[in-house]
Amino acid sequence: MDGPLLLALGRAWLAGRPDLPVESVWASGRALGIRWAGRRASEGWVLLLQPRPELWLLGTGDEAWVRLQAEATKDSPRLWGPWFSGARLKAVEGDPRERWLGLVFQRRAITGRFETLHLAFQAIPGRAGLRVDGLDVQPPRLGLGSPFPAAPPEPSEDPPPLLRWRERWGADLEAALRGEIAEVLEGEGSLLDRHLAWSRARAEALVLLPARAAVARKCQAESARMERLGEALARDRSRHAASLPLKVQAQRISAELYHLKGATREVLLLDGTRVALPEGLNAEEAAQSWFVVAKKAERGLRRVAELEAELERERQAWARRQASLEGGAALALETPSARQPKGPVARTKKESRRMNDQASKRKDGKGAAFRSVGVDGFEVLIGKGDAENDQLTFKVAENTDFWLHVASLPGSHVVIRNPDKLSELPRHVLERAAELAAYHSKARDGGKVEVHLARIADISKPRGFAPGKVILKKWTAIRVYPKP
Repeated sequence: MDGPLLLALGRAWLAGRPDLPVESVWASGRALGIRWAGRRASEGWVLLLQPRPELWLLGTGDEAWVRLQAEATKDSPRLWGPWFSGARLKAVEGDPRERWLGLVFQRRAITGRFETLHLAFQAIPGRAGLRVDGLDVQPPRLGLGSPFPAAPPEPSEDPPPLLRWRERWGADLEAALRGEIAEVLEGEGSLLDRHLAWSRARAEALVLLPARAAVARKCQAESARMERLGEALARDRSRHAASLPLKVQAQRISAELYHLKGATREVLLLDGTRVALPEGLNAEEAAQSWFVVAKKAERGLRRVAELEAELERERQAWARRQASLEGGAALALETPSARQPKGPVARTKKESRRMNDQASKRKDGKGAAFRSVGVDGFEVLIGKGDAENDQLTFKVAENTDFWLHVASLPGSHVVIRNPDKLSELPRHVLERAAELAAYHSKARDGGKVEVHLARIADISKPRGFAPGKVILKKWTAIRVYPKP
């Protein structure tokens, strides 16, 4: 926002809405909101810092105002409110050559004397900031954005915006700078009406459209996640269902073991049916093996049914959430509940959060213990050293996560997060994680290497083992080329 326009809008408000008290103030990381009292239709100022410093006039019920206010910290009214509540704007300071606005507020203290506060707004892109100083009292220094001196800047020459205003308005330049000429902004009505319409258009472009785009991306990512989960569960159900007929074969062989005992390769049942046996197993071992596989398939199908029911509940909840998003709730941030959990539950959550924070840091205090990479919606964590590998594997990862490490050579532990507790992951995700494990190892400059894949539950570390060294109960091998 150009300096002349910033000054004109501030002076137009002072002239058109004199002596309106401040009802409330909130502050977020990118804006300060001042709600003016005394009008049937509540209005407020937004001193925006990011993504571009501008002064907006909005209705307090507008979507942009609600969105920005929801971003404010919980304690911002407590920090800013005592200094501005009930204060009235008495003067607007500024220089049309500089994007800097000084607002002088005055309020009556409890003692009956008047106190004066000074709110400075530096609207320079990349160096935007707010500063509050007391002229009669000395409140704690309040500010947002980039710090800057309390004294107004002293530019040495006329910048291009002022030259354009001087060329356009000529002898009426001073009237335009006082906010007396409505045509400094496009639109109809008074300058305040035009400022309100202009602010809504700017808020739509800088706040609401990016928010809607973020919501659309979130919806797409969540829908894709549930679709991937549904496909994985369908594969699991098909795989487990294919193993159930083995139980019938095992029962038939077990019923005729009196004459099939010791048979290999193939057995002939009394009804004339020939049943091929797994290579290297006799009839007794084959029947036992098929019973185990069928029992595992039954447990797997029960677990798949539970996960499918849970997924269906998630889909229904997500459908309701999408309906609320389409109704406009997408732009309001979820604010934490005013009721906080008390007692042992709250302490347990706090302790667990602190333990997770500690587990994600290196023991020497130099940054995080691992780096995070996204692979088609799955989070892949890569350890940074021997001690950090142990932290990642035994303190950060869950038992259902997948673990990879290059075979027979030193390297980073790689963990694929599995929050949905899938029994297996897409092949391309495993191969990409294996490539990262090979790259972050001593095999980086070699050819095709073998990478071991295991579950965290199948990894142990006996007492006395060196940092980074573990024992695998069972694993599978993947051969890949190292790729960053």
